[in-house]
Amino acid sequence: MADTVIAITGASGQLGRRAAEHILSSGGRSSLILITRSPDKVADLAKRGAEIRPGDFAHPAALTKALGGVGRLILISNTDLSKRNAEHGAAVEAAWAAGVRHVIYTSIVGADPPNPSVVAPGHYFTEQAIRKSGMAWTFLRNSLYADYQVPEATRAIESGKLVHNRGEGRAAYVAREDCALVAATILLQGGHENTTLDVTGPDAWSAPELAALYSELGGRKIESVSLDDTAFIAGIVGAGGGDDHARYGAELVASFGRAIREGYLSSCTDVVEKVTGRPAKTLREVVAPKLKPAK
Repeated sequence: MADTVIAITGASGQLGRRAAEHILSSGGRSSLILITRSPDKVADLAKRGAEIRPGDFAHPAALTKALGGVGRLILISNTDLSKRNAEHGAAVEAAWAAGVRHVIYTSIVGADPPNPSVVAPGHYFTEQAIRKSGMAWTFLRNSLYADYQVPEATRAIESGKLVHNRGEGRAAYVAREDCALVAATILLQGGHENTTLDVTGPDAWSAPELAALYSELGGRKIESVSLDDTAFIAGIVGAGGGDDHARYGAELVASFGRAIREGYLSSCTDVVEKVTGRPAKTLREVVAPKLKPAK
């Protein structure tokens, strides 16, 4: 039956690959299809029972073919924000044309307008396109990855300062591993149709609390320094203003800080444990093994 065939797009990326590995390790099924622009990167998973099919959001006709026979699909967002709306819209149409019944989409906490995060509009657009498609849907609104706090913590330990534009806002950073496990579990088991789930870590952190954690893990006092958006961006790009790429990156990071400050990323849930049966990893568990004490 079509609804027994499951698939993951973006399967060669970090989130998609981990979801695939969870499914293959479950030992319960062999009808997993991995769709990717880079089939060679998941060739090892074919040896474990996955079927690899080339597919690209930019080529919807070929993507429709790749999705043939699939009943339930994890649609992982692409990384090119300039093309996200067009390519995601095409991917949704391809899934519908292929007969996919249930789309599990990886979104972001607080995707609804007017979230100032640069990535939020594309996620909201995609959610609306899926809603309108007629397919059943599950939106996994993942919080910010705890894994991404490692570079921030490293800089803070080196400098003695956690410079940010979060104000007094909070975020419940979630392990990428937990996001992958939630997605894999729903892909395997089904359920949660037409439901939005905020996938978060177990605790919501303020910047001063992060500074205290980094102080403990780094073995030195770290000061929380709160700046406005303009000063924060200027601090990242440097006195010369940086090139367009550097400024875009700084504005992207600042947009997350503003979203935290304005409360769009404050959600803190027990979805990870409810869906998977395992407690969500804490921020400490994710970052501590990857940090080195201050010299």
